[in-house]
Amino acid sequence: MTEMVHVVVMGVAGSGKTTVARILAERLGWPYAEADEFHPPENIAKMSAGEPLTDEDRWPWLRAIRDWMTARSQAGESAVVTCSALKVAYRDLLREAEGRVRFVHLTAQAPLLEDRMEHRAGHFMPTSLLTSQLATLEPLTDAEDGVTISVEEPPDAVADRAMAALHLSEERS
Repeated sequence: MTEMVHVVVMGVAGSGKTTVARILAERLGWPYAEADEFHPPENIAKMSAGEPLTDEDRWPWLRAIRDWMTARSQAGESAVVTCSALKVAYRDLLREAEGRVRFVHLTAQAPLLEDRMEHRAGHFMPTSLLTSQLATLEPLTDAEDGVTISVEEPPDAVADRAMAALHLSEERS
């Protein structure tokens, strides 16, 4: 049986996780999940109020994402999911999912991230929390299965680079 692969598109708010993940999922023909949908109402209320989440707030959310990936593996599906996955410890938990968990870390300079956050509609994350996310962020280590890609080019080009770096092809199921 072929090992299932889960691509976690990670990074701080405004890095384009949702846009790039949707492109990857469509190209690969894999199920897609948005990490924000796994947050309990308490976390959304906290972030909406401009209050950063604590590790204690994040653990149940991260376990829910891990469990979703495991369920996809058990259904014989690879998948794409977004998740800020800011710390190595968070990514360690995500890697507990059944299947191979790979990361695409989207990066950009703070002014671009701020601009993107200020111009997006319908999202609960205020621009004021970007500083705390950038301070919390631990880049991918050499021991982690993933790639880091700048998002200072169009989303389709970012997705092209991610697929090439991870050796993923549109025929893969």
